[in-house]
Amino acid sequence: DGDSHLSAYERKRLKNITENAKFFAALKLHEVSARLNQIATKRRPHGTKRPKPKKVEDETARRRSMRLLRVEPSEIPVSETPAQPGAEEYPRVPAGPVPMIPEDQVEDGKRTEALLNTWMRISELKADDADRRTPDIERYQESLSSMVLSEENIRKVVKSRVCSMAIHPSESTILVAAGDKWGHIGLWNVSCGSEEGAHIFIPHHLQVSCMHFSPCNPAHLLSLSTDSLRCGDVTRAVFDEICRSEENFSSFDFLEDSASTAIVGHWDGDVAVVDRRTPGMSTELSAEIGFKRTRTVHVHPVNKQYFLAAGLVDVCIFDVRYLKPKGNQPVSSLSGHTKSVASAYFSPATGSRVVTVCADDKLRVYDTTSLSSTIRALSSTRHNCNTGRWLTRFRAVWDPKQEHCFLVGSMAQPRQINVFQDTGKLLHSFCNLDCLTSVCSINVVHPSRNILVGGNSSGRLHVF
Repeated sequence: DGDSHLSAYERKRLKNITENAKFFAALKLHEVSARLNQIATKRRPHGTKRPKPKKVEDETARRRSMRLLRVEPSEIPVSETPAQPGAEEYPRVPAGPVPMIPEDQVEDGKRTEALLNTWMRISELKADDADRRTPDIERYQESLSSMVLSEENIRKVVKSRVCSMAIHPSESTILVAAGDKWGHIGLWNVSCGSEEGAHIFIPHHLQVSCMHFSPCNPAHLLSLSTDSLRCGDVTRAVFDEICRSEENFSSFDFLEDSASTAIVGHWDGDVAVVDRRTPGMSTELSAEIGFKRTRTVHVHPVNKQYFLAAGLVDVCIFDVRYLKPKGNQPVSSLSGHTKSVASAYFSPATGSRVVTVCADDKLRVYDTTSLSSTIRALSSTRHNCNTGRWLTRFRAVWDPKQEHCFLVGSMAQPRQINVFQDTGKLLHSFCNLDCLTSVCSINVVHPSRNILVGGNSSGRLHVF
């Protein structure tokens, strides 16, 4: 009433202001403002408090990458595959002799006894040398076409990736040995035709990179791992230790038919001479040959004083008679490689050819009839050698029955094993759409029969 001199609009505006003031007073905003100011000016802590991680049992099981866990691949679905053991789960094999007792001996010792008895029996029989003539190419191709692969001739013989193989020279029984990444050696009597024909032995604890049956006594199987060279003697049922070293062995070959001495390559590039007749576990001579890495060594089949060494981009022929600890010079150098060389081998009868496998995707053949200081490639064939990390690198091996033909694994689809002539011509491809579904990096050929064995990255062997 005291504001009767105000207009109607001013009175309404004043009333709104009064009501708004009462409303905000009821909210007590000054107290809220003071609290916000107190929080803002409060000293902050140096670190933030992290939430506690959940307990493992509260989380669901996560899938793990088999590749990152370094577990070898398998050809069956993951859901059906048992957990693969890692390297740390295999105990270190002690130095000295190791009994020839298989891993599954606890189940049935009679099966193992039968396998070893077969090995002993066929080693006493000498092969017939009546006809060892090299067949012509047409007959040879016909023999290759007649070789087939069937379900019963496929078998998982070792647990992990096949790194080396050897085949017994017997003409009556097919006996194959395979070495894997974790030091296992599997023996498979293919001719047995039953589940009892294969057994796994553990003479090494590291990769078995090279194996040979003794040329003078096939009752002996020599195997090389990273730290030791052993001889499996079936007559005494023991794996004897010939040589032990911390130099990381890579490959070996016999310097004479009696198999008493051998040349051994080291991963660090050196080579060594081993004599089985001398006491002790050390080498006779260790020699630097100027390589950063030596992957394979191979002795000339006729002139045993010469050996072939393959390393990074180096492939050279040396004379073992002139080896000394340092300052060794090659007799010949095989030129042309631009990337890492996986293998190099002399042809089986005369040694007049050398085949190499290189990471530059080339298969090269050299004419080594005469050993000049530098030898250029006779032929160079394009071949996909990009096996990657999870496959054993390809090694081209000569067929002992055909001086001018060699076999090598392939990355092509469908999966196959190729046979080439030394001119680079593809003669034949072993394949089977139903049975051969994986890459066979390592291959071995029987010296007198039409038998080929291919090994893959899951420990499986395929016999054509």
